[in-house]
Amino acid sequence: MHTTTLPSPARQGVLLPMLFIGLMFFILGFVTWLNGSLIPFLKIVCELNNFQALWVAFAFYIAYTVMALPSAALLARIGYKKGMTAALGVMAVGALVFIPAARSGQYAIFLVALFTLASGMTLMQTAINPYIVCIGARESAAMRISIMGLFNKGAGIVVPLVFSALILSGMERFSEPALAALDAAGREALRNELSQRLVLPYTVMAAGLLVFMALIHFSSLREPDLDEDDAPSDASSTGVKPWGVFQHPQVVLGAIALFGYVGVEVIAGDTIGLYGRELGVAHYGVLTSYTMGFMVLGYLLGVALIPKWMSQRTALILSGAGGIAFVLGVALSSPTASGVSQVLLGWAGVPAVPDTVFFLALLGLSNALVWPAIWPLALEGLGKYTAAGSALLIMGIAGGALIPMLYGHLADVTSPQLGYWVMLPWYGLILLYALFGSRLRKW
Repeated sequence: MHTTTLPSPARQGVLLPMLFIGLMFFILGFVTWLNGSLIPFLKIVCELNNFQALWVAFAFYIAYTVMALPSAALLARIGYKKGMTAALGVMAVGALVFIPAARSGQYAIFLVALFTLASGMTLMQTAINPYIVCIGARESAAMRISIMGLFNKGAGIVVPLVFSALILSGMERFSEPALAALDAAGREALRNELSQRLVLPYTVMAAGLLVFMALIHFSSLREPDLDEDDAPSDASSTGVKPWGVFQHPQVVLGAIALFGYVGVEVIAGDTIGLYGRELGVAHYGVLTSYTMGFMVLGYLLGVALIPKWMSQRTALILSGAGGIAFVLGVALSSPTASGVSQVLLGWAGVPAVPDTVFFLALLGLSNALVWPAIWPLALEGLGKYTAAGSALLIMGIAGGALIPMLYGHLADVTSPQLGYWVMLPWYGLILLYALFGSRLRKW
């Protein structure tokens, strides 16, 4: 097995590092995909419209832009293993901030808690993505990231189910008609009661993160050597130049493609519950699991097909084209008929959903291989600029902050279904990057 990208004391193969990194991806998925259930929950607790509710996504994902470069600088000083440990500590602090937020019911404190959680996750992402790319053969990097995606999106399936069971039980008391029938004091008391349900889960989450922090700290995880195999000639002799990463169009354009990808991924995963609630879907709190289920299917296909049967670039081409097709399905299909989900999932006993919601969930299938394919294509040939390139790609996650806000505005001024047209050009951009942008090496 190829391990030459690790320093000589760490020629232990890739299994142990992949187990630890898989654990980190599961934690990231657990925290990230909690937002899909948290958004409609906070919409009730804090009396929000769609645009205001999507500030949850903004506060969470904007941290990736604000904290990416500081995270890269910190990793350069303390190393990747200590960076992962520090990231888990920051995330634990963010989880603890949810306790005063839940007790006060103040939306601003919830947003601070989310930003703090995501700041720790930014440091984690900046460390683990280049680590998993460089730990083995470059041509199989998308396969390894797909395996990591199974951990990440597997958590995304579990989280809405757990959140629904622990937090969303008895929600008929908090429906809009039920709240409207109460006076102002009664509504306030009921919302405070609902908010208190978050205290115990986030306390447990903070404790779990601290346990994982200790596990990583005392593990035998080794530092990767990011330069040994693919250091470019200009970097090998002159060192890393300020802003030198911008000389590489494949990573700059890759960051733009990731900006669009994360935006549409967040829309597909985090707004499906809001959309289902608008359409009267009874089990709207678990709809994120539908999207995550299709993402897991996509990752399984990536593990099975890449690189033996399909290249990373081909996977990205199919993802962009499939995204365009499914967006058309979301925007143009029926909000009342449910024939598509009955045919495809009825045999498994999965509750039917309107066709337009089902196509939104199917975007998970198109989204699954975008992240695994863009990372190795974008980091190819960066050598000593790999850490800077990783930070640049992480900054692209800001798309998850901005694009869903645009959807929320369009959903309020037009309709939730028409708002999904905002995703179409971003899938077109992903397709263009796969066809042309990822091949560029000079501007």
